[in-house]
Amino acid sequence: MSGSPTKTVDVTIIGAGPTGLASAVLARQLGLTVCIVDQGDEPLKVGRADALNSRTQDYFDMLGILPSLQELGLKCNTSSTFANGEFISRQSHWWTSLKHTTYPNFLMLGQPVIMQHLAKILDTPVIYKSQLQDLIETEDKVTAVLDNMIVESKYVIGADGARSKARQILNIPFEGTKPEMVWAVLDTFLDTDFPLCPEIITFQVDGQARVSWIPRERGLARFYILLDDEITQENSEKEIRKFLAPYRVDFPKTEWFSTFEIKERLARSYFSPGGRIVLAGDAAHVHAVNGGQGLNTGISDAFALVWRLYLGTKGYESLVKTYELERRHIAADVLSVAAKLVRSTLRTATEYVEIVEKNAAYITGGGIKYLRDTKTVSGADADPFVPGYRCPDLTLTRGDGATVRLYQVLKYSSFTILRVNNAEVKIPEAAVPFSNVWDLIIDDKAADDHTEEQEVASKTLSYNGTPLPEWVHGVVIRPDAYVGYVGEDAGQYLSGIFQN
Repeated sequence: MSGSPTKTVDVTIIGAGPTGLASAVLARQLGLTVCIVDQGDEPLKVGRADALNSRTQDYFDMLGILPSLQELGLKCNTSSTFANGEFISRQSHWWTSLKHTTYPNFLMLGQPVIMQHLAKILDTPVIYKSQLQDLIETEDKVTAVLDNMIVESKYVIGADGARSKARQILNIPFEGTKPEMVWAVLDTFLDTDFPLCPEIITFQVDGQARVSWIPRERGLARFYILLDDEITQENSEKEIRKFLAPYRVDFPKTEWFSTFEIKERLARSYFSPGGRIVLAGDAAHVHAVNGGQGLNTGISDAFALVWRLYLGTKGYESLVKTYELERRHIAADVLSVAAKLVRSTLRTATEYVEIVEKNAAYITGGGIKYLRDTKTVSGADADPFVPGYRCPDLTLTRGDGATVRLYQVLKYSSFTILRVNNAEVKIPEAAVPFSNVWDLIIDDKAADDHTEEQEVASKTLSYNGTPLPEWVHGVVIRPDAYVGYVGEDAGQYLSGIFQN
């Protein structure tokens, strides 16, 4: 594109959906320069995803946008089944049993609102009507050729959805199956005498659970409907009436009607050959909407990826590839869970609920675990800190006497190191600029060793829970709020991170 304007940034992001926007926000918070482009004419106005799980609420709390989203959204942690004119079950234990979390619930809220809040805290404008033409990778940069500009950057994130142009340019196979299932989706306001309740309801008729009702903000109701007849709004409304019988239901105002074909696809690789172009969100994996995992998995991709790219720009490039080692296997598991759920809609609602219960770790996001086969996760279990699991959100007391949640002291720009009961932790010199160090005082003896003056002066946190084993000298929390290490030698773990 001779004569086209050229930009130079640290990271180019293709796609301004939730994954792309979250990636841009995180990159800017780390001080990286960003160019984010999207082929669409404008931001999404209606439809798409409808729920934030527990883990995504953790992340949006870290970004500072969760309180305003909570004001607009609807909390939901209960699922019901309705058959033959009555409720036959009501359950919530997969939420209420979550340990050490502040958000044991879905936050029901439409994707356009979520994207608006991410865009509001992003200090770089999205460039719309910008179509990707080519990606040219060299040893030290990527040139993104767009129809209206050229952007050179150290890394490119392909977050441009299921039909990803970035993935196509890289010729990465998008592998999987396509069940012969097409669903209708309806965002509507209701006039009904059905007993309204702020919970997810699965409706069953003739032994099949073909209609689900998702409560939404503003009194909106979302329905997912599996039809045998022609998929139209009229037929969808007729099917909803059938499944809600004997109650009356009318649809005075509908905001969005659409269809979606179930596809289950996983990119064979997340990276270009040179490792400077990386896929995230729907560009890397797509699956059925059941379980509300699409947007949530993409947000977790962004949080897992951007800190690695940041350290890659600082010279620790070998760390970047560990993103695929962790996130691709999680995407495969999520795809499997969604596949089981969507196929179970042809069975009873009870069977559907049983599958939800068995796979609650992925639906809530609170139980996702990274394997200890990369250098980012190692050590031993010491409840409540388990390497590979989400960092527990403990209630602690700071040295100045103020109560604080552990997530309030985490920094996305740093590894948070907890020195347990005054144990010595040697932080390697290379890790010092990326370390957020606190003393974690647990048992009374260690607390007695600290004078009140020392506690106020130092970064000290006191925890009144179960004491950790004596061999635990340090706990390392990764920037994405997963436990990276628990054990005696946190310094050795950090040395393994900060080397190429």
